[in-house]
Amino acid sequence: MSTTEQKQQTPTPAEIPFTQVTQAMTRYVTDTGKILPRKHTHLSARHQRAVTKTIKHSRNMLLAQ
Repeated sequence: MSTTEQKQQTPTPAEIPFTQVTQAMTRYVTDTGKILPRKHTHLSARHQRAVTKTIKHSRNMLLAQ
C-alpha cells in the first residue's frame, strides 16, 4: 500500500459525533431507546462511557428519541 492510499476505517465509539445518532448509534440502543450495557455491546469501559455520553448529549439536543 502506498502512502497516498489510506484504509477506510470505521470510527471508534468515542469518535462518533452526536449528530449522527440515528445511523451510528443504533447498535448501542434498544428499540425503546435504552442504552445497552457493556456485556451486550462488547465495548471497553472507556468506549462505553463515550457512547453513553454521546447518546445523552444527543437526547438533550432532541436529535434522538
